[in-house]
Amino acid sequence: SFVSLQEHAYPADELMPLTCRGRIRGQEPSRGDVDDALGKFSLTLIDTLDTLVVLNKTKEFEEAVKKVIKDVNLDNDIVVSVFETNIRVLGGLLGGHSVAIMLKEKGEFMQWYSGELLHMAKELGYKLLPAFNTTSGLPYPRVNLKFGVRHPEARTGTETDTCTACAGTLILEFAALSRFTGTSIFEEYARKALDFIWEKRQRSSNLVGVTINIHTGDWVRKDSGVGAGIDSYYEYLLKAYVLLGDDSFLERFNTHYDAIMRYISQPPLLLDVHIHKPMLNARTWMDSLLAFFPGLQVLKGDIRPAIETHEMLYQVIKKHNFLPEAFTTDFRVHWAQHPLRPEFAESTYFLYKATGDPYYLEVGKTLIENLNKYARVPCGFAAMKDVRTGSHEDRMDSFFLAEMFKYLYLLFADKEDMIFDIEDYIFTTEAHLLPLWLSTTNQTISKKNTTTEYTELDDSNFDWTCPNTQILFPNDPMFAQSIREPLKNVVDKSCPRGISRAEESLGSGPKPPLRARDFMASNPEHLEILKKMGVSLIHLKDGRVQLVQHAVQAASSLDAEDGLRFMQEMIELSSQQQKEQQLPPRAVQIVSHPFFGRVVLTAGPAQFGMDLSKHKAGTRGFVATIKPYNGCSEITNPEAVKEKIALMQRGQCMFAEKARNIQKAGAIGGIVIDDNEGSSSDTAPLFQMAGDGKNTDDITIPMLFLFNKEGNIILDAIREYEAVEVLLSDKAKDRATIFKGKTIPNYIIDSNLEMDNMDQKLSENDSQKQSSEETTSASQGVGDEEPEGGDSSDVAQPDPLSSAPADSDSVSTSNQDSYVADSEASSIPEPECAQADNQPQEQKTDTESDSKANWDDKVPPMESILADWNEDIEAFEMMEKDEL
Repeated sequence: SFVSLQEHAYPADELMPLTCRGRIRGQEPSRGDVDDALGKFSLTLIDTLDTLVVLNKTKEFEEAVKKVIKDVNLDNDIVVSVFETNIRVLGGLLGGHSVAIMLKEKGEFMQWYSGELLHMAKELGYKLLPAFNTTSGLPYPRVNLKFGVRHPEARTGTETDTCTACAGTLILEFAALSRFTGTSIFEEYARKALDFIWEKRQRSSNLVGVTINIHTGDWVRKDSGVGAGIDSYYEYLLKAYVLLGDDSFLERFNTHYDAIMRYISQPPLLLDVHIHKPMLNARTWMDSLLAFFPGLQVLKGDIRPAIETHEMLYQVIKKHNFLPEAFTTDFRVHWAQHPLRPEFAESTYFLYKATGDPYYLEVGKTLIENLNKYARVPCGFAAMKDVRTGSHEDRMDSFFLAEMFKYLYLLFADKEDMIFDIEDYIFTTEAHLLPLWLSTTNQTISKKNTTTEYTELDDSNFDWTCPNTQILFPNDPMFAQSIREPLKNVVDKSCPRGISRAEESLGSGPKPPLRARDFMASNPEHLEILKKMGVSLIHLKDGRVQLVQHAVQAASSLDAEDGLRFMQEMIELSSQQQKEQQLPPRAVQIVSHPFFGRVVLTAGPAQFGMDLSKHKAGTRGFVATIKPYNGCSEITNPEAVKEKIALMQRGQCMFAEKARNIQKAGAIGGIVIDDNEGSSSDTAPLFQMAGDGKNTDDITIPMLFLFNKEGNIILDAIREYEAVEVLLSDKAKDRATIFKGKTIPNYIIDSNLEMDNMDQKLSENDSQKQSSEETTSASQGVGDEEPEGGDSSDVAQPDPLSSAPADSDSVSTSNQDSYVADSEASSIPEPECAQADNQPQEQKTDTESDSKANWDDKVPPMESILADWNEDIEAFEMMEKDEL
């Protein structure tokens, strides 16, 4: 992947692994906030510097540093995320500087180095400082590298909110920059931001919210968890204590940790709660970023819950091959993407270091096998667009090389494999290495305790802070196994439902009077309970039922709280019902030479024709372009289309008409390619092709829709190789299944993570291989945060998902609303426990991409894309045995 970065993407910020080119901001369709990490400063190269040294690639590191010094410009007129630029670029420069001076001291490499990376880090630090020009000391979320904020040409500085992690994940990099340079201002600014967040914590619960107003300090989003938006704030409190030796950071972390374990931790789950009502869950799903938390718990010394949560996450991974971006408490997919996040690998590494249990080597081996089997593509590793279908996204974030490779290598590396002692460094949240000796260098900041009102906590919570693991459990694998054992089937249980903290707190006392899943509008007893909770029921003219809550009409404050929870649950059930009416995305997998099933394209389904979810083998065949290309009249080249999968262009007639015409010509399937130049599944909502308003039972072949970018990948392949074979299916198939009885390629990660070495180490530890299960999961809608001090909540049934108009441009879409309990709509679904497979990911109502970029001009010829495969291809042709 690093070689591909150098060959195909440099000096771009990121590598696009499917099309083998660099992602340059402004030259690709905007992906929204995700692109704020890109600053035209060779992001991935900088983010990967210290990884090269960890992997013992010292010569490559030396050449990479020279490139950064020579080519990278930090004075670009571009708006970037303060948070991402800090952890990836500033952290990358500091991590590179840390290992550069280490190598120079050893006397073999980097003898010419004179602190150039540190000078660049200091320049970047000064460019980030204008973001801190607020009365609170919390930084603006974005800054213009050239013009700062609130400058006429800055195009930023109008934001009012930032996330807690965005403002609270600065202290390691900024303090390291101050300690390295002797310039105290950076550490001062980062400390001030942390101090402000601490002072604004919710005092009764000791929790913090997700987003905060940078001017007033008011919490904007009042839900609290350990995942997205908050995660690394907690991480940096503990690590700031480790790196800087300031006891106040440990005291703050312990205070927060006590609250987390009291309210958010519901083993093995970690569920968001409301900061003012921490006994009330804020949602019924978890995001993948919380996978870092077991690793942090290891650093804190609280091993048991770390093992429990990690095991639960591993069971989810075995179910879906990767950890979905979000999943529900009953382990259904909520957000289906997976951008190759490293947090789970990070926790796996720390748990193995703490326990010595070879089980975690098996976990690491599973991660590597899944990356090779499902994510490896021509020029690197591609993010998963949908873990249920196996489709890819043309994206490889810099953190994949910065973190994933680093943690997986360290997991299997022995001490003699390392050219330096990793224990002399602390990992930043981006896994950059900062030396621990910084704690005694250039201490220009007073350590006086600026925090106040620490809560008196149970001392037992801190007995094992930063413990000696040899005393805790002297390499006894059975310790961890005994904790994991009760959880090994937690994901596979039928319709599991965790007990909420609110229910648990009730113990054997009075149970909640009514749960949304049990409610029946025809039950007089239920209606009486609703009345007591301040919830009234209104029958609408169209037959729907509307629920409205007025807290002031409840019999008591406790009844009002029960009513609020009931409304929230009803919203979640309604959202789930709405999503279950949607069709899931499908997959188009190119299986012919030289792709061999490695390229998987996200395809939109049709509401007519063969249901691929019921035909698991899918439809496989060579593709052929029809004439006329729009497919709106009788096909004039039926001999070319017969027994093949027809390619056609969207437009000029109805989708069903196209399907009938190609079916009549003998096609076994059809792919409609969008005529909107530059459209892509990366940036546009999923299409669902609707029927024509008539009976479509006569259409029996499968029909799928590809956006322009994905369609061009097939068209380019046809131009290069003529005979292109694809598989239309509900999800990508394992290549062993596709090529049964045929010879196929066998790729491994090109980063010293040889499977032989892993097998050897695993056998030395006498561990057993864990088999992954190939199953799918349904997605579930959720409710959002409760309104602060809301007196009324209005819940009405949303319009059911309707098919799009049946014209040539019609699509069936729906939006996953973010429900708020004071003014949103919900239906009253029949309670059921559906284990339906392949539920769709969220879909947007945004209009399709209006980008007119000429992809043909940007995408290099297929020959150049696949040039680096030639040697492998020649070897494949000589192979006589089946391989995977």
